Amino acid sequence: MLSGPWLPEDPHQLDFDALPRVPSEHVVINDVHAPDSSRLTLDKKAGGVNQHNYLAHHDGQFWAMWSDGPGIEDRVGQRVKFATSPDGLKWSTPQFLTPIPPNSGPDSPHYGTRTDKGMRWISRGFWKRDGELLALASLDEAAGFFGPSLDLHAFRLQSDGSWSDAGVVFDDTINNFPPLKLRTGDWMMSRRMHDYKTSGVHFLVGGVKSLSDWQSFPVLGSASELKAEEPDWWILPDNTLAAVFRDNRRSGFLYRAFSTDDGRTWSKPVETNFPDATSKISGLRLRDGRYVLVSNPNPKKRDPLTLSISSNGLVFTKMLYLVGGRHIDYPHVLEHGDSLYIAFAGGKQSIEVLKVKLGDVDAVKMPEKLLIK
Repeated sequence: MLSGPWLPEDPHQLDFDALPRVPSEHVVINDVHAPDSSRLTLDKKAGGVNQHNYLAHHDGQFWAMWSDGPGIEDRVGQRVKFATSPDGLKWSTPQFLTPIPPNSGPDSPHYGTRTDKGMRWISRGFWKRDGELLALASLDEAAGFFGPSLDLHAFRLQSDGSWSDAGVVFDDTINNFPPLKLRTGDWMMSRRMHDYKTSGVHFLVGGVKSLSDWQSFPVLGSASELKAEEPDWWILPDNTLAAVFRDNRRSGFLYRAFSTDDGRTWSKPVETNFPDATSKISGLRLRDGRYVLVSNPNPKKRDPLTLSISSNGLVFTKMLYLVGGRHIDYPHVLEHGDSLYIAFAGGKQSIEVLKVKLGDVDAVKMPEKLLIK
């Protein structure tokens, strides 16, 4: 899955800090350490959480959403915030997208704790469906990952800029990225159930007749063979689907599986040589047919964040250094115009965006020698 004269035989020996750099513009949308009268946290040192960031472009502007709450991470009282931007670099004042989770506001004795006696919202991305913008968010108990009442909700953007709850998209579900449309006209997104650590990863296919009309298809049917987490997927030129999985058994490599029947059945996931920090990844197919993957490839830590390029969606031959020198994770990449916009979380406490011009990506050449530590 990764190839080039610069790549050591053992990809874990790659000198990630020596990767070629690509120019970018950088902005911070939100930071828990900045003055914010809407924030109340029981953990003054932590200052709260900002993560699970997603981007979209709709109705002439950029949209960002993320999980925002007390403490780190996903505690009772967590909500979802959003902001807008005309250019992806100048952002509006953040506002709440979801309501206070049931009986879990700042006045709750459980606020800011990890317990099944309180609830939390988790940001799950924007879904552009039939010309309207929907925002997805999961709701469950805040004790672990995840609570038995886990549901995936959709929120509909109103004409006044507010959001209304459009109902449950699918019961016992948290997705990783919003749905993409298949050649069949169906939508597809990943699904983890509250017991996914034993039941494994599924994919939901449907979403056409209604927001809640889906069928669920397992990858393996259990987690006995692969502790898969936070999958992403894209469509190959021949309409085969390629899905990549983080491995919570900490092999330090991504796993990959394929589907030739539009997500109904999947090949057995196999370990690739693409290194991974056991972190979230974000990939997409560009308008020109190439593929990009943003990830934390250093198996020892979530630093740096890199951009990898593939001509066919199977083998990536270019890996560029985006940002590092600190804990950075949870990327989401969006193509708009002549640029990529990459949202990520800084130390799970700031929501940040990089604007990278595709022309600058193309101008950077990989070295013809090993980049080895």
